[in-house]
Amino acid sequence: MSLSPAASRKTRTPRAPKIVINEAELGHIEALAEGALDRNPDLADRLLGELGRARIVKPAKLPVDVVSIGRKVTYRDETTGQVKSVTLVYPEAADIDRQKISVMTPIGVALLGLAKGASFFWDTRDDERRTLTVIEVESQTEGA
Repeated sequence: MSLSPAASRKTRTPRAPKIVINEAELGHIEALAEGALDRNPDLADRLLGELGRARIVKPAKLPVDVVSIGRKVTYRDETTGQVKSVTLVYPEAADIDRQKISVMTPIGVALLGLAKGASFFWDTRDDERRTLTVIEVESQTEGA
């Protein structure tokens, strides 16, 4: 009585890459996720799940090539070949015109904690599964 491949995909995210979270940001991100449980339970659950499997490190120990709040990340959509650069921010600082995306968006949750070279699955708003690859992470020194 084994599950079919399609059924097993529903219960486990394929190839979930390792993630690392800055301890100084953890409380704020957890509070955002918990606050979104009523408004957007799927996103909140996904974010809380990511936090639960993350390796939490002191700010000084956060690798320079890991996506964190305030860091600019360049990624490639492996389906289209399109390359985008965005800065991950808290919701109050989000500004799509300035390529600042909130950690409380599906792509923000997917990017949080990933290292350069990591590939991950992301489900678009149209329920299309895409594979994205982090190709560069840059620290933003202002305010650091």
